[in-house]
Amino acid sequence: MHLWLGFAALALVFWGITGVTQKLATNSISSERSFLWFCWAMVALSAAVLLVARPHAGLGTAVLFSSIAGGTLNGLGAWTSFRALESGGKASIVISLISLYPLLTVGLAVLLLGERLTRMQLAGAIVAVIAAILLSLESPSTESASSHCA
Repeated sequence: MHLWLGFAALALVFWGITGVTQKLATNSISSERSFLWFCWAMVALSAAVLLVARPHAGLGTAVLFSSIAGGTLNGLGAWTSFRALESGGKASIVISLISLYPLLTVGLAVLLLGERLTRMQLAGAIVAVIAAILLSLESPSTESASSHCA
């Protein structure tokens, strides 16, 4: 097995569990509070990584900007996912939808990096969009359906 595949599988497990823990947190506290605790956990994890890894000095401006922008966008994504969960979104739907972010990455990679998709990859992206649409469709709850009939 390739090393990268093991790390990708671990990320899948971590993020899969994260969706449930985020929903549990936003059931009890605000999305802002959940996000602040998320940030504190990231600070602690970052400090641990700094102790173990040696940050490379002399990074170029573009690399530094990209890293900071990536961290900022990741944080904003986390905060908005907390808001979606707090606003009544079901974890099974919210997490599934936001986990389709690679489609945006693929689109940007094609537009900005000149990457090309095979027909099979394009078909996979189309199926993912269809899946997102199907996941977001919810039948009316029995309570709201009965109030419309009265």
